[in-house]
Amino acid sequence: MKHLLSVCDMKDQVMDLLDLADSYKAGKISEKVLEDMTLAMIFEKSSTRTRVSFEVGASQMGAQPLYLSASDLQLGRGEPIADTARTLSRYVDGIMIRAIRHTDVIELAENASVPVINGLTDLEHPCQALADMQTVREKKGGFDGTLVFVGDGNNVCNSLLIITSILGMDMRVACPEGYEPDPGIVAKAKKIAEETGSQIRILHDPEEAVRGADVVYTDVWVSMGYEDEAENRMKVFRPYQVNSGLMDIAGDDAIFMHCLPAIRGQETTSEVIEGPRSVVWDQAENRLHAQKAIMHWLLTGKIQDW
Repeated sequence: MKHLLSVCDMKDQVMDLLDLADSYKAGKISEKVLEDMTLAMIFEKSSTRTRVSFEVGASQMGAQPLYLSASDLQLGRGEPIADTARTLSRYVDGIMIRAIRHTDVIELAENASVPVINGLTDLEHPCQALADMQTVREKKGGFDGTLVFVGDGNNVCNSLLIITSILGMDMRVACPEGYEPDPGIVAKAKKIAEETGSQIRILHDPEEAVRGADVVYTDVWVSMGYEDEAENRMKVFRPYQVNSGLMDIAGDDAIFMHCLPAIRGQETTSEVIEGPRSVVWDQAENRLHAQKAIMHWLLTGKIQDW
């Protein structure tokens, strides 16, 4: 049995998962590989893409998705995570959790006897990263170029650092001082990069970082849980807006990516997100196909034999 708590957990399977996601997108897998299974989906945070992609994906694969908000569970009244994990494992075939604390997801997995999928924590967002790389390969033909993440070194940025290093793709992060990605994640990414030949750089000048880039990626300045920092973040991140001027510094055929939701006028502009370089809607769609690949792998125990 395997879990997907971090991008590192799929290090040896990333290319196979990308191929599997492409097969689902192309309609090459029609059988209900998860028939008669149930996927519990725990949400401590609100969600659009994660919830819908997992719910629709599980249903299309023949499984029964079971949505559980924190208030629906005894977790909301103080039941230990370990007890919830043991109980749910008696009922369902897999658990997907969108949590506040990464440590809670680790504890859930340690006590579950079914696969656990990290649907987002404060540290990582591996499901998003897989869909992102599916999109990059679709649009750029591979991973030979450079992806630049502009803005807050958050959970999405952390997962992108690991997955690009695994795939041998160069990545640069442009962020304000004090908002760098997690040091432990950066260290992991750089260690993997030594094996794959990719280059990882953390910079503070967005123009320097974006120059000649193949992919320009951004995310909101105020993630869930940081609302009390909103006023200060608006000031700090203003120079990091991905607008037409910044995109012009990137490569001539650079694409723009955003994990959504986007706040136009803050981290990006309407001109960019609605422009010809934007691939955000294909990127959002690929959450469905990538999620299917992840569920296929973890719930059936197979990744190539289908």
